[in-house]
Amino acid sequence: MELNKCSRCGAFYTTSSNVCPNCVPKDTCDQLNLKNFLVENEMPASIEALSADTGISMKNLNRFLDNDDFNVYL
Repeated sequence: MELNKCSRCGAFYTTSSNVCPNCVPKDTCDQLNLKNFLVENEMPASIEALSADTGISMKNLNRFLDNDDFNVYL
């Protein structure tokens, strides 16, 4: 069994995801909000503006935008 550190909250957990089981629903909700925002709006000029527009932290935005799922919107 391998301990992992949640990239969202910093808690330790043992599943293979990059976030702990408590943060999975939060991540899913934020990713859906980000996808909807990017579909309906132009990409803001900065990550700070995107964070302000979506309410998603810059830390999590950077993590999401590094994911290939969001390359379609960029």
